[in-house]
Formats: sequence, C-alpha cells, structure tokens
Amino acid sequence: MEKELVLGLGGTVDYEVRWDSDVLERLVREYGITRSELHTMAPIVDERSLVVVILAFLAGGSGGERFVESSAIVEQFAAHFDTRITLGGTGVRAGIALDSLGIGSTQHLVSIDDNVRRLLPASVDYISSATRDTLDPHLIVQYPAGATLLVEGQPLVAPHSNRLIFANDPPNREMLLSTELAETLSRARAFLVSGFNTMQDVALLRARLDALLSALESLPADSLVYYEDAGFYVPGFRAIVRERLLPRIDVYGMNEDELQEYVGREVDLLDPDDVVAALRELHELIPAPALLVHTKYWAICVGPRAGELGAAVESAVRMAATRYRIGDGHTAADFAETAGIPRHAGGAAVVDAAERRIPGSVGIAAHVLDVATPTTIGLGDTFVGGFFAALSSGA
Repeated sequence: MEKELVLGLGGTVDYEVRWDSDVLERLVREYGITRSELHTMAPIVDERSLVVVILAFLAGGSGGERFVESSAIVEQFAAHFDTRITLGGTGVRAGIALDSLGIGSTQHLVSIDDNVRRLLPASVDYISSATRDTLDPHLIVQYPAGATLLVEGQPLVAPHSNRLIFANDPPNREMLLSTELAETLSRARAFLVSGFNTMQDVALLRARLDALLSALESLPADSLVYYEDAGFYVPGFRAIVRERLLPRIDVYGMNEDELQEYVGREVDLLDPDDVVAALRELHELIPAPALLVHTKYWAICVGPRAGELGAAVESAVRMAATRYRIGDGHTAADFAETAGIPRHAGGAAVVDAAERRIPGSVGIAAHVLDVATPTTIGLGDTFVGGFFAALSSGA
C-alpha cells in the first residue's frame, strides 16, 4: 500500500474579503481613528479595534495572525465587503495544492460543517475529532501594495502586499486530536504539524503535545515530520511547542515574519550579510535537521539534512508562485508554466551567499512575478503543499 501524506492539525472556514479602500476609509472616519493609536498587538475587542490593527499592519506592509474577542466581530466586519467563503488552515490549503497536481492526502481536522464537506477536494480524505458541526469563521484580509487610506487627512500607504488573519475558533483553540491519528500515522510517508499557534490554555497545550508525541510513535522510521511555524496568539507558547517537538521534527519551516520575531529584529531580506547572519542565529536557536525559511524573495534550508531537500524546496517555491499569480483553481499546467518564469536577481544573490557561507545549505530564488491582482492569502500553506508534492511517490 502506498504511504500517505498526512496533513494536520486543524482546518478552518475562511471569510476572504475583497479589499476596498473606500470602505476602510469610511470606517476610519466613522470611528475617529488616529495614527498615534495604530499598533499590531492592540487587543481586538470590537470592530473599531480590528480596523486599528489592520491599519497598523498595512502601514508596515507586514502580515500576521491575531485573536479577536468574538466571531461576531468577524461577521460584522465582513458584512461591509464582498466576501468569499473558502477553506483554510495550513494542512487544508497544502492538501488543495497537492490536489492541483493529482496527489491525494489525508487531513486531520478538529472541526467540520457543510462548507468543509462541500469545498474539500475529492482527493482529500479526512479524520476528525469533531463530534458535531460548528462554524467559527476566520477573517482573511488581503491588501495590495500601494493601498492608500487617509487617516487624519494624511495618506497611509502599504509598501507591500500582504495578508492578515483574524479569528476566534474554539475547536482550533482546543486542538483535540482524533483517536484515529495514531493508526493513520502508521501508514504515513510524511506528516505536517501545524496549528498550535491558536491555543491559549497552557495546560491544554501541554496535554495536546503529550498526545501528539504519543501518536508520533506510530510513524514508520523513514517518515518525515514537517513543522510549520505561525503567528502565535500567546507568544510564549512558541517556545513550549519548540522544546517539546523539536526532537521529532525533521523540517522546521517558517516565513519571513516568524524569522524576524525569532531573531528580534528586522532583517533586510535582500542583504546577503544580514540574511546569512540571521539564518545562523536562527539555527542556533532551532537546531533542526532542516530549518527552512521561505520569503517573498527566496527560500533557504540549512542544517544537516538540507542537502537532500533541494527538489522539495524548488517544488515549494514554484507552487507558492503559481498560487500568487493564478489564485484559486491553479492546475498542473500552471505549475509547469511557472518553472519557466525568471528568478529574482536579488533573491538569487542571497541564495548564492547562503550556499557559499553556510555549509550544506540549499536555496531557491523566488520567481519574478508581476501580476495585476496577486494572491497573497495562503502562500505559506501552498508552499508547504509544493514541498510535500516532491515527497509523494506519485509526484
């Protein structure tokens, strides 16, 4: 029997709002929002504070994930915009990316409803810890580069495009593991771990980590475990997860936002010296067999197992680029076409420096993508799907 690609730990139902600067500017005026109160870590207790945080992220061109006090805030904000219902979560979007190449997977879910049943691809099987249907939507806000809003009569301009996630999702916050997980992992070729970032109870987090480590004992000896980092709602939980899981992780992945959180400073992603220094510092903190950082300009893997993962990193970069330029519904033909798109010269210079100066490292420069309506939602998740595609025996 072919071994499975198992992706977890939780999926989401997403409300993707279509960016509308006029609507945001109207809300800024109605709520009397000032520039001095903009802060990405401000508590989100109502629609006004949600708009404050969105503006703060936009001003820096950064992305992130934040907790909201109730799902009613998500519903209230989304009602102002044209909104699409899609599926999210790193595992689910990775599975959708795999499906675009005709590769099946098995999802571990913690919630289920008719949206999930309707939108999950036929190639995706699932196990679930849910005992009833629930809906706790995640708000996805994607803003374009150059998006401009007047705040106190002065323009606030987004230097880059990016995406934001806001949610209050009890099933993902509780992260109950399915009783079928251990048996499913006994047939796994590779297993994706993600989702602990939304948890907020430390005792529950430790219990779930215990349960996961127990289930991991069922993995075949040659299976690969990939952990994808994320924006933790409780920052201190990141270290707890890292400490407990690191001995079982083969590939430890993260994006540029998480890289900068770990090293505690802004990193110039196109400065080879700055990137090499940051990667060295990061790998000292997280000595994984393969530490993989993916950014808008490059993806670089360091560590003793990095050398065997070059093809997977290339596949990951290409898959994310395909989603960026095509959006939902990209195909194997689109994926193949992306391979011919030129690479970013600055990214290539950073990759070259890293490969020369960090022994055993491998990197891939991002593609040069100039599209009118880029998709920034789910790029990291799709990157992971591309990585797993290279691990599939059907690839």
